[in-house]
Amino acid sequence: MLCVCLCVPFPNSEHTEFEYFESNGLPAELKSLFKLSLFLPSQEFSTYRNWRKKIVKAGDKDLDGQLDFEEFVHYLRDHEKKLRLVFKSLDKKNDGHIDSQEIMQSLRDLGVNISEQQAEKILKSMDKNGTMTIDWNEWRDYHLLHPADNIPEIILYWKHSTIFDVGESLMVPDEFTAEEKKTGMWWRHLVAGGAAGAVSRTCTAPLDRLKVLMQVHATRTNSMCIAGGFTHMIREGGMRSLWRGNGMNVIKIAPESAIKFMAYEQIKRLIGSNQETLGILERFVAGSLAGAIAQSSIYPMEVLKTRLALRKTGQFSGIADCAKHIFRKEGMAAFYKGYIPNLIGIIPYAGIDLAVYETLKNSWLQRYATDSADPGVFVLLACGTTSSTCGQLASYPLALVRTRMQAQATIEGGPQMTMSGLFKHIVKTEGVFGLYRGLAPNFMKVIPAVSISYVVYENLKISLGVVSR
Repeated sequence: MLCVCLCVPFPNSEHTEFEYFESNGLPAELKSLFKLSLFLPSQEFSTYRNWRKKIVKAGDKDLDGQLDFEEFVHYLRDHEKKLRLVFKSLDKKNDGHIDSQEIMQSLRDLGVNISEQQAEKILKSMDKNGTMTIDWNEWRDYHLLHPADNIPEIILYWKHSTIFDVGESLMVPDEFTAEEKKTGMWWRHLVAGGAAGAVSRTCTAPLDRLKVLMQVHATRTNSMCIAGGFTHMIREGGMRSLWRGNGMNVIKIAPESAIKFMAYEQIKRLIGSNQETLGILERFVAGSLAGAIAQSSIYPMEVLKTRLALRKTGQFSGIADCAKHIFRKEGMAAFYKGYIPNLIGIIPYAGIDLAVYETLKNSWLQRYATDSADPGVFVLLACGTTSSTCGQLASYPLALVRTRMQAQATIEGGPQMTMSGLFKHIVKTEGVFGLYRGLAPNFMKVIPAVSISYVVYENLKISLGVVSR
């Protein structure tokens, strides 16, 4: 058995040993190794206990509350690889050593400004030979048994951002560093992202309107193909009719983004996180709640967007006229039709979006990250687009039911159904595939929306003086 213990000296008492981890079935070359002891002052025992919990949490694959030998070796290999990536990113001169200037520059890239004296203090804590530089061995030995859930250099490149709009709002808001918040750079990012989203939504609006028409009107007996849908819209209202509902779709970007960002920041404080970047579970909870608050605030705009997209030529003179018509004829409650399936849809969307993104990120890091954790813009866009698409696919039936509930009053003689009643009706009359009407144009707009959004965002960043991350 291998046993690593902590021996803590207490005043007027014998040393007390605290087991760190143990393992049976060691390799033959380690059979003779029985005990290793780690001596720490008693006042540092709480620090050790927290360190032990982090190590076990990071490496315990079978969730039995302790590390066996194989898990410990796997943890060390995985962690050493991450440390190697960070070391190479800090070593700006590629000379195999890190000095105080390189530490200052790397932290400045992350939005943290420190003095040269502070950088030298960091160096001294790791520098064993007194050269005031850190080589790979010193870096590895210092950090190897200090688990880091969010290594800064990886976080910098892999932030899961909502900047690139795919036409459906991502439920997890963007995160900003303390420096970005202090300098006001965060609102420039939001403005650039919002404007990029407005342009991309406008360019893909015909596909978005076609999706709504297919969700509401397409049935087994009245199948609406993509070409037929476009032909119908142009015959009924001309080319301009392809953009019906887009005005409201663009207008709601600003309030939704602002409310979501502010709610996300407050929820981060409420859940007691003092980290700049949250873990995946915390991001899921905070992002879902922020999305729910934002959607609740702007939901009447969602209803107006759907009604305007479905309107016939000459039915309404504009957004205000549409709102008055709905209020007079159906009352205030009409502005919240479909609210429940919309709210429920946030959970699978945000959960799957985050889970797929993290899986793709970790897979790329394991396979291709050798010299740098920077995946490049195309890998980031591919991961973000794929994860968002998977999230949309999971929540699409709820989105379809939401749209049908919003549009029920526009169908003459149509029944006014509840969410569960509408689900049963669709499955009974159209089959399970009926829950995915309009999916084709929805996915067709993803790649052009992301591409247009990226190009516009990058150009607006220059105009607004946004510093690249």
